[in-house]
Amino acid sequence: MARQVREPLRELTKDERQKLQKMARRRTDTAEVVARAKIILVVAGGANFAAGARSCDRKSGYGVAKLVARFNREGLQALQTKPGAGHPSRYTLEQREQVLAEYRRVPDREVDGTGTWSLTTLQRAVRKRTELGQISRILHDAGHTWQRSRTWCDTGISIRKGKHGRRVVVDVDTEAKKS
Repeated sequence: MARQVREPLRELTKDERQKLQKMARRRTDTAEVVARAKIILVVAGGANFAAGARSCDRKSGYGVAKLVARFNREGLQALQTKPGAGHPSRYTLEQREQVLAEYRRVPDREVDGTGTWSLTTLQRAVRKRTELGQISRILHDAGHTWQRSRTWCDTGISIRKGKHGRRVVVDVDTEAKKS
C-alpha cells in the first residue's frame, strides 16, 4: 500500500509555469535544477510523486514529496541547490593552524624542491609534517585563492642551475612586460 500524500503540490501560477518550462529546457542550468523543474511540471500535470520521480530517473517518490513541500514554501527558489550542501569540514582547529603555518612558511628550495608554493607542492610539504590530505578547503576558508596569486616570489628574478652551480638571473625588462 502506498503512502498517503501529506502535502500536495499547490496550484502553479501562470508565471511560475512558464519559468518552469523554460528551466526544464535550459541547457545552461545544472542538471539537478533542470531535473527538479521537470519533476514539478510532471506532478503539476496530475501525476503522483512516484511517476514524477520516474520521469527524471529518480528512485523514490519520497524525495519528490520533499521537493514539492519545499516548492510550496519557497517557490522557484526551491529548485536551486542550497549553499553549504555537501560534507562538513572534518579538520580540527589545530590541524587548520598547522596547514596555515605551513602556507605562511617560505619554502626551502633544498627541502621542498620549490621556490614558490603551488597547491601540489604545499600539499606534499603538509603531508610530510601531518596526516592531512586535502588542504584546498582550509586555504579557501582562510581567504586564500590560487587564481589571484599563483606565485609568491619576485617577478623577473629566477635561479638557474648550470655547470658552475646556481646563479640568479634578473630580467631588466620586467616592469615593461607587466604593462
